[in-house]
Amino acid sequence: MNVSLQNIDKVSALLTVTLEKTDYQENVEKTLKNYRKNAQIAGFRKGMAPLGLIKKMVGTSVLADEVNKLLSDVVNKYIQENKVQILGEPLPNEDQKQIDLQNDDPLVFLFDLALAPQFEVTLSKDDKVAYYNIEVTDEMVEEQTKAYAERNGKHVDVDSYQDNDMMKGLLAELDENGSTKEGGIQVEGAVMLPKYMKNDEQKKIFEGAKVNDVLVFNPSTAWDGSASELASLLRIDKDAAASVKSNFSFQVENITRYVPGELTQELFDQVFGEGNVKTEEEFKAKVKEVISGQFAQNIDFRFTLDLRKYLLDKIGNIEFSESLLKRIMKANNPEKDDKFIEDNFAKSIEELKWQLVRDRLVAANNIKVEQDDLLAAAKENTRSQFAQYGMLNIPDEVLNNYAQEMLKKRESLEDLVGRVIESKLVAAVKPQVTLDTKTVSVADFNKLFE
Repeated sequence: MNVSLQNIDKVSALLTVTLEKTDYQENVEKTLKNYRKNAQIAGFRKGMAPLGLIKKMVGTSVLADEVNKLLSDVVNKYIQENKVQILGEPLPNEDQKQIDLQNDDPLVFLFDLALAPQFEVTLSKDDKVAYYNIEVTDEMVEEQTKAYAERNGKHVDVDSYQDNDMMKGLLAELDENGSTKEGGIQVEGAVMLPKYMKNDEQKKIFEGAKVNDVLVFNPSTAWDGSASELASLLRIDKDAAASVKSNFSFQVENITRYVPGELTQELFDQVFGEGNVKTEEEFKAKVKEVISGQFAQNIDFRFTLDLRKYLLDKIGNIEFSESLLKRIMKANNPEKDDKFIEDNFAKSIEELKWQLVRDRLVAANNIKVEQDDLLAAAKENTRSQFAQYGMLNIPDEVLNNYAQEMLKKRESLEDLVGRVIESKLVAAVKPQVTLDTKTVSVADFNKLFE
């Protein structure tokens, strides 16, 4: 067995692997004998068929499998032991001669390697990279405070109706004379939300209504004949609801209003945990911290984009073997035509450049992803999801359970690994460069992505 590497230029090489029959013949014979032990062939007892017959039946495929396994092991071992930095996988050389596995000895295989380009990535305080802070305004704090109050409010009974209130009562179909229709539709405990009626005239009928009032309205007109709305209100199927055009009486039995929570210790404890906030001033300061925290991930993402552009511009042209990379891209996308390769090659190269630069930075800063990092990232992701619904004070046991389930899913795990690397990279790079810090509004920050 012999393996040799010939550099064609700075970014490509030819790997030659020569296999003697003695390198693989023993494994071929061993595999054939194992096959014979388990073979059930008509006319022979199990395991007693002649080896010559076995060779005629499966000898060629066994030989090909063993040669391919050995070849793969040899190539991978050589690349790893000699620390040959390649892009993609080794490609069969286009001038490879047809090989006769049965008669050629030795077997000579040629592989084209796309070598990773050599370049330096250095960072210092001379490197100036934009870093944006998003201004958290008083209006944002007030809006979020109001949202927490809304989510932690309660329903109370009231005497008269206002917009947004919910009403319950007896709903009864009327005849053409305005009397309760004999055998008509009646619904006890019918729920009414007049705010969502489509017809303004019908909606006005309920303004200022009081408990025990009897109101007359037309459900079909109120909801523009929507069969689904009428079916839900009248508790009948949609086909029957579509034909209901009658007026109905509605006797108001109960009016409920949702009242936002007040800024009391009870609300403070519900949102931020018992005893962590004691005054309205402290509460709003905490709210501001929460909003800032929600912006942090987007700010770091923007910093990564600006760092990427800065470094790629600084490093300048990076040489690649374009012909080999196009072949690799084609091999990875066998269903795509040449036009797809040409149309997407430039973008693919840009992504490859950044991946190489990022890998150098990760290695230079000794960034590693540990299991504890993944668990912490999964818990933080879960915490953010709960926060969208105003749930901030989540027990660690609940966060841990959700996080553990997330780590069991491959796609989630890959995403978390990427997040941890990006987070650690940002944390490592920021102290090494000069941050050109700018405070902007949310609107102006969002414009950066247009």
